[in-house]
Amino acid sequence: MSAPAFVAEPAPAKLNLALHVTGRRPDGYHNLDMLVAFAGFGDRIAAEPAETLSLALTGPFAAGLSAGPGNLVLSAAGALADRVAARGRPRPGARLTLDKALPVASGIGGGSADAAATLRALNRLWDAGLTAADLAAIGLTLGADVPMCLAGRPARVSGIGETVAPLAGLPSFALVLVNPGVPIATPDVFRGLERRDNPPLPALPAHFADLDHLARWLGGTRNDLRAPAIGLVPAVAEAERALAACPDCRFARMSGSGATVFGLFPDRSAAARAAHALRRTFPHWWVAD
Repeated sequence: MSAPAFVAEPAPAKLNLALHVTGRRPDGYHNLDMLVAFAGFGDRIAAEPAETLSLALTGPFAAGLSAGPGNLVLSAAGALADRVAARGRPRPGARLTLDKALPVASGIGGGSADAAATLRALNRLWDAGLTAADLAAIGLTLGADVPMCLAGRPARVSGIGETVAPLAGLPSFALVLVNPGVPIATPDVFRGLERRDNPPLPALPAHFADLDHLARWLGGTRNDLRAPAIGLVPAVAEAERALAACPDCRFARMSGSGATVFGLFPDRSAAARAAHALRRTFPHWWVAD
C-alpha cells in the first residue's frame, strides 16, 4: 500500500476532570491519579511529503509559539523520523502545518495533543507501520501527557502519565471551556504545591448513570493544582465562578495546571447558551463550546 500524499489529524483539547497529586519520585516527576476526557475541538496537524522536516504555524494562537526546534511538533516528527531511519529506511521529511486553535500554556494539553497528532499523522504519511504501543513509547520521551493524548479517549491515568486505563462508562455531556487569557507555566504551579502525597482518586463506579451521577462523583475529587494556580492567577477563580453560575452547568473546575476552566452541560444547546452569555460578559476571555 502506497503512503498518502496528505494527512491531517485532530489534536483535541485534553481535560483533567480530576487530578490528584499522589507523590513525588526521586527523578523529580510527580505521580498523579487523573480522570481524563477529550473535547470535540482543538488544534489540527496537517502533513505532506518533503525532503526535510519543516513546520508552519496558523490559527488564532499561532503567534504564541515558535516554529523552531523547540516546538513539540518538530520534536515528535524528529523522534519518529529517527525511528524510521533506525529500521534501515532513508530518514523521511514532511511539511507540517499546525493550526493552533487552543491557547498556549492553558492546562488543556495543547502541546502534548499536537505532538500526539504529529506522531499519528506521520506514522500514516510515512507508512511507518508503528503500533500504538510503539508510538506511546516515543510519546513518553516527549512528555508525560503525550501517551494519553495518543489514546485520545476517556481514561484513568496514573504514574507520570504513562499508565492509561480506558474508561467506557462516562455519560455524554457538552462542554464549555473558558480561559481568562493568562498563561500559566506548569513548573511554577507544581512549585507552589503545599503537599505532594495526597490520596488517590476514590473508587470509580463501573458505570455512571448520567451526568448528574458523574458530577456528584467529581464533587468528591480534586484538582490538587488548583490552589497554587489561583495563587499565581486569581482570575482562574473568577472564571470558575462565572462558569459554575451559568444555568444548567452541572460541574465546573480548572483543568490541569490552568488557567482553562471547563464546565459540564447536559446538551449542546445549554452549552451554547452559556458560552454566548460568557462571551458577552467577558469579551476578553477565550470561550469555546
